[in-house]
Amino acid sequence: MGEALTRDFEIGAEIGRGRFGVVRRCRSVATGEEFAVKSVDKRLLADSVDRECVAREANVHGLAAARNAYAAQIHGAYEDDHWVHLVVELLDGPDLCDRIAARGGTPFPEPEAAAVVEALAEALAACHRRGVAHRDVKPDNVLFDALGHLKLADFGSAQCFLDADGEWAPMRGLVGTPWYVAPEVVAGREYGEKVDVWSVGVVMYMMLSGGAPPFYGDTAAETFEAVGRANLRFPSRVFRSLSPAAKDLMRRMLCRDVARRFSAEQILGHPWIVSGGMSPVEGPSRDPSVSMERPEGSLLGLCA
Repeated sequence: MGEALTRDFEIGAEIGRGRFGVVRRCRSVATGEEFAVKSVDKRLLADSVDRECVAREANVHGLAAARNAYAAQIHGAYEDDHWVHLVVELLDGPDLCDRIAARGGTPFPEPEAAAVVEALAEALAACHRRGVAHRDVKPDNVLFDALGHLKLADFGSAQCFLDADGEWAPMRGLVGTPWYVAPEVVAGREYGEKVDVWSVGVVMYMMLSGGAPPFYGDTAAETFEAVGRANLRFPSRVFRSLSPAAKDLMRRMLCRDVARRFSAEQILGHPWIVSGGMSPVEGPSRDPSVSMERPEGSLLGLCA
């Protein structure tokens, strides 16, 4: 632990662990307020892509989260010879991966899934307006605060896709988790922020299928092949009762043609989202644990 970090924060118990480091609870010495500290061991970074992601994470996270009610907030950054420490909002309840697993293969009711997709689209629309792509949207990185408000977390793979003049600066590199990456990423082409929309489409499919991803292989290579084919199907045994509007939105998000794929803003205007995931015969049955109220003010990754 860095001297500056331990001067400002009391470090507590571990609450998460990833490939490159660990997340712990921490408490501000000055105020007593609780946070989480994500500590990345720079000695474990495998290549230049990983090193670049860690080097820019604090700045990109701060840009993406500023005035973004649906993003986990960052409160400080510390670095020494071997570690990078990011102090972030404490969100230690069940993440979306846990919520999917807890249902034991039972799909989410459409209103509950719509609430999550809407909040994720709000989070990403704000990021994209600031020129930031998350690049690793998945259930493990969809967290909730104590009031049930959704917070998009872990900007370790995020990158700016606009340059200093506001011009489009395409991204490259195989970044993300196999089930959730977009076809253009797998193909090795330049890509933009709509890779995040593809990932939200995968998350939506998993919520409505009871946890099954739309594109799957027994190995990462087979999964990438399935993603590249982008053969989207809705097996009747799983999706028999799913509304046409929900399927339509997923087709528009999981669209191989990037030009035709929805933007995050377009998700928010789709009838399935506008109606709260309810068909004309359904009543308002949204899960109260997934709040769509905007919070006032205001970690590490079958999910991974």
